Amino acid sequence: MKKIFIITLLILGSLHSFAQTDSVKVEQFCQVIATPRLLSNRVTIDIDFGDEKKFWSDTRLRTWEGKVKKFNTIIDAMNYMGKEGWSFINAYPVKYGDSEIFHFAFRKMFYRSDIQ
Repeated sequence: MKKIFIITLLILGSLHSFAQTDSVKVEQFCQVIATPRLLSNRVTIDIDFGDEKKFWSDTRLRTWEGKVKKFNTIIDAMNYMGKEGWSFINAYPVKYGDSEIFHFAFRKMFYRSDIQ
């Protein structure tokens, strides 16, 4: 009886040790850049996650089908980011020629194991 009790304790103890999860959360940031389209009220959205960019790389937001995601307004893009779990931090415009390019900073908490 003593052996069965010890074996049961060992089995239950080993099951508990395998159930560990990564509970450390890390804050990540991104910058959303909204560029107005020529002769349209829509905007093109570029997202900067801090990754290394190549000269010809395309950082525009894409749908699951791979098509470029088009937004009607900047508020439409901000609502989309909110639905994805990103929190708005700050926004500022940058004048470029005759137009203004809007920059939005967002943050989101991730588990450390999800980031790599």
